Amino acid sequence: MAQLRKRGLVTAVIYSGPFRKLGETQARIFGVPELPLIEIPHPLGGISIDEVRARADVASPAFIELIKANLK
Repeated sequence: MAQLRKRGLVTAVIYSGPFRKLGETQARIFGVPELPLIEIPHPLGGISIDEVRARADVASPAFIELIKANLK
């Protein structure tokens, strides 16, 4: 993810609540502290496909806005 961001591609990390600090730390360590983080409800593992889709519905608008902001 960091390498893609460094190459100028629109990227983000989608995480569930308890992993925010990890995402921030990893972004900083890999040299992309500005890497956007998009939060979805926790947990992601052990849930139904419908629940996974619901989490994607949460993340999608934020990622679409990120793409739009980078088109300007």
